[in-house]
Amino acid sequence: MTPLRAPRPTEGWLIEITIRAAHGSDTTWNQQLDVLRPVATYDRTTQTWTTRIGALDLTTLGKLQTLFDAARRFGTEIHLEPAPVPTGWAGPSFASDAEVAALLTAKADERRPLGQLPIT
Repeated sequence: MTPLRAPRPTEGWLIEITIRAAHGSDTTWNQQLDVLRPVATYDRTTQTWTTRIGALDLTTLGKLQTLFDAARRFGTEIHLEPAPVPTGWAGPSFASDAEVAALLTAKADERRPLGQLPIT
């Protein structure tokens, strides 16, 4: 997973997540796709999966954990990028850095950061 790279937009913004599936046997490939389908949308042109988040709630944390698990289990590449809210976006968006800071410091296990959680 890569850190946020681009400067954050000054008004409402989202975290855009781009996912590139890792190559593997047919069985592993299909298992990986089964994990990605519920949390991301496939773009045939770029051959990547994408999803956006604009709030830190239980649903979003579950989505992120699913992506972290896919990265650990299959070698899936995950890139995070701040992005302006697109026209027509009906979901929530971030308005301050404090919301993202809360995500980056979230702990679900004693001294274990998000992304290093065990698969349950």
